[in-house]
Amino acid sequence: MPRRSYDQYCAIARALDAVGDRWTLLIARELLAGPRRYTDLHTDLPGVSTDMLATRLKDMERDGVLARRKLPPPASVSVYELTDHGRALLPVLTALAAWGAPALAERQPTDAIRAHWFALPLLHRLGHLAAGHEGVVDVVLEEGGFHLVFGAAEPSYGDGPAERADARLVVDADTCVALTQGTLTVADGIAAGAVELTGAGPLAEALRGAGS
Repeated sequence: MPRRSYDQYCAIARALDAVGDRWTLLIARELLAGPRRYTDLHTDLPGVSTDMLATRLKDMERDGVLARRKLPPPASVSVYELTDHGRALLPVLTALAAWGAPALAERQPTDAIRAHWFALPLLHRLGHLAAGHEGVVDVVLEEGGFHLVFGAAEPSYGDGPAERADARLVVDADTCVALTQGTLTVADGIAAGAVELTGAGPLAEALRGAGS
């Protein structure tokens, strides 16, 4: 198919030419945690058809947003991963998450949920609290878990527990939404019994003692 374009000499229009199609930014969201197989992407993008996913992946590869590579034996499977150009979408997606957070006030019965969908907004919120501290925080929800990495040049996150974590945060989905919206602090959540935070060291203490 020919590439569609807004045909506008505008940076926003050019960006949307590359990532403005339905599903593209959500694919980027999935890949920010690291390389994923096609089947993994399809599982964590409920509602996308196989044809649409394949088309978007080809488009994103063409535009230099992602790359496909084959893992060495014994895996011998292909994975998709963001290029440096694609990873530069992190602040864009972080801003979108912050802008869209108020819309999470009410969960619809048809809404799918994955634990790692909270990673970006929580990374943004806890990043303010953890400023100046280095370390890794495991986050555990009933729906699954992920880990947040602070102190690097660019904060990041990954699927599942980290090999070594400096703190462990256990919350439910509603509490996680409140934390990301800023209507609940970690300290108040701990006091109310809605947040369980374990770990020692400067990062854990910064999260425990943060009031905003």
